[in-house]
Amino acid sequence: MATGVQRRTRWERVAALELPPSRWEQAWARVHRGDVLLRVGLCLATAVVLCVVIRGWHPPFVFRAGQVLLREVVVRHPFQAVDPDRTEAAREAARRQVRLVYQHDPRSLEQLTAAMEMAMREVLAAESWSAVPPQVWADFAPRTDGPPVDFEEESKQRFSKLKQFLAGDQGLAEFRKSVADALAPFRERGLLAKQTPRLGQAGDEIEVYPAGRPDQRRTVKVADVVLGSGGALRTALRREFESPEVADCVYDWLDRRFRPTLQRDDEETKKAMDQAARAVGDEVVTYAAGEVLAPEGEPLKSEQIRLLRLEYEAAMAARPWSQQVGRALAVVALICALFGLGAAYAVYREPRLTFSLGRLSAVLALLVATVALARWGASDPWRAELVPVLLFGQTIAIGYRREMALMLTAIASLVLAMALGHGLAVLLLLLGVSTAAIVQLGRIRNRSKLIYVGLIAGLVAFPLTVALAVLDNQPLGQAVWITALCNMLWTWGAGFLITGLLPFIEKAFGVLTDISLLELGDVSHPLLQQLVQRAPATYNHSITVGSIAEAAAEAIGARGLLVRVGAYYHDVGKMLKPGYFVENQSPANNRHDGLVPTMSTLVIIAHIKDGADLARQHGLPQPIIDFIEQHHGTTLVEYFYGRAHEQHQADPNNGTSVDESLYRYPGPKPQTKEAGVLMLADAVESASRSLVDPAPARIANLVRTIAERKLDDGQFDESGLTLRELRTIEDSVTKSLIANYHGRVKYPDQKTA
Repeated sequence: MATGVQRRTRWERVAALELPPSRWEQAWARVHRGDVLLRVGLCLATAVVLCVVIRGWHPPFVFRAGQVLLREVVVRHPFQAVDPDRTEAAREAARRQVRLVYQHDPRSLEQLTAAMEMAMREVLAAESWSAVPPQVWADFAPRTDGPPVDFEEESKQRFSKLKQFLAGDQGLAEFRKSVADALAPFRERGLLAKQTPRLGQAGDEIEVYPAGRPDQRRTVKVADVVLGSGGALRTALRREFESPEVADCVYDWLDRRFRPTLQRDDEETKKAMDQAARAVGDEVVTYAAGEVLAPEGEPLKSEQIRLLRLEYEAAMAARPWSQQVGRALAVVALICALFGLGAAYAVYREPRLTFSLGRLSAVLALLVATVALARWGASDPWRAELVPVLLFGQTIAIGYRREMALMLTAIASLVLAMALGHGLAVLLLLLGVSTAAIVQLGRIRNRSKLIYVGLIAGLVAFPLTVALAVLDNQPLGQAVWITALCNMLWTWGAGFLITGLLPFIEKAFGVLTDISLLELGDVSHPLLQQLVQRAPATYNHSITVGSIAEAAAEAIGARGLLVRVGAYYHDVGKMLKPGYFVENQSPANNRHDGLVPTMSTLVIIAHIKDGADLARQHGLPQPIIDFIEQHHGTTLVEYFYGRAHEQHQADPNNGTSVDESLYRYPGPKPQTKEAGVLMLADAVESASRSLVDPAPARIANLVRTIAERKLDDGQFDESGLTLRELRTIEDSVTKSLIANYHGRVKYPDQKTA
């Protein structure tokens, strides 16, 4: 009997067989996913940025001040360098050639002329030399540089010559005219009492300008303005007066009463000197190939570092572009390989970092900033590359895991070692000190813990720096001890700095340290106070659940404090409608009696959304909000689902079946072990209140039953809990409940007196 089905041949059946894909094919398929390609591209872009930050196309400059060279360094590529000593000497010579600048104020000369005329009137009025007031004649007396002698005879002769010159009606007028003519040139160019100490060596001439007009300077010979025995003033007076004795008498009076009209202007002089120094070009020295720049066995000085850097820049400028491109590609490839190792670890141990594009971008940006700051801070004299690396490692340890922090810090240290070029020493220093800090960052229950971590890491940095210097064949001189001390101080400073940055780290990475959890767990928190006032029974339930869940979380190595604080807030949404929840109801008043099951379910489920909204309004961190949203997962509201079934069975003709999805919480399911612990503790604590006889066996059976139902319902599928951990949680919850419902001694009724 024929059938309508056409049978395939054997070859057709063999050709239709498909083998399962190999591991390489599966991996290739994962890589070709769009989200994976995006992350790979982000890592590749970061590698390129890091190559730019560290100038990966050039070998690093490896010299530091104080470093002792194991061999002498000679010039490989000829270069030119400015000789600062010769340049400064040339500029100093230019400064010395600048003329001093003086300001001329002739008013003192006018006052001096008027005073001399009054003195001459006194002389003219006297009948004899003895009649002249001594204080007046003292200025006319002959001057001598030797010991004082009696000049009475000479004074009488001077008096006689003066009287003779002033005799007649025009004598005083002629005297006034002669003095004015002799002083006329000095009213224009000024007068100095003596040659003042010089700022430069251009002592033959000075620059003079009228008071208040520095732009009208002119050059004047010093000999023409200096008041001296052979100066221009004495010559001018002898030219105007026929009698040399009268000229000398007037000169002596002026010499005694003289006030200089020229005042040195140091500010204008300095400006002129600076301008002359700036006009001098740099003195350039050419260094030929083979010349020794730094000898062997001596500490490098700052001037040698400058020359070595100039030689390095000349060598880098001479490198062909092909070598630069090749080295840059090699650096990018090496960084990508490091990223690959880190990604392989993060995929299995820190999936929230790889699955979240925002978190991955933030960590990569932080890595780039760390390398950039460390490279900048590594320059002399700071040498503070430890600070950014320590801050980076501790930040990752706080935000994620210590293992992840060690991995990323190792990547940053390797990149920095390539950038700084100091070999294994700088790599071991960065890794050693960072590891000493990261391994101590367990649970941070107080801020002083971070300072303590920094202090311990600093004590590691000091001997490690000295040991690495010895391994690098550096003599234990002053430079090594100063570097070790600075590294210790920088590490201590990083400890204090991370303490201040802790709140910003928590906010940026969305993590909670034990410090913040202790602050949130304070019963005086406004949201908890509202819960106490509006739904006291719910508050008591939350406190009990927190105690049970904390012990269970600690039993499996999870964060018990986080679970306890999350339990405090997990039911805050019930405070908006407390009367609809069983713990807040009285036996005679059940508000659900007047509602259909679907409406009652909506009211019960709403406390999840209400709680999350309240938490956001009060600024609670996202991990606490996750507890509120996940502690029921997608479980079934069994009581009202059962009532709906009963009503449907009682009236099967209504034509409407019971939709189970309407009676389930919206989720999500618990995403962490801590959330899974809270789900089980919450369900068990609520159910245990219905036990009439809370015997240990009954409690253990209740816990086992509820845990199996949650497991069968798939509520723990996304939490990461293993069956062994689930069994440990059951045992811990059972012990906690037995302790809460422990038996009590029944005392006989007390008889009345």
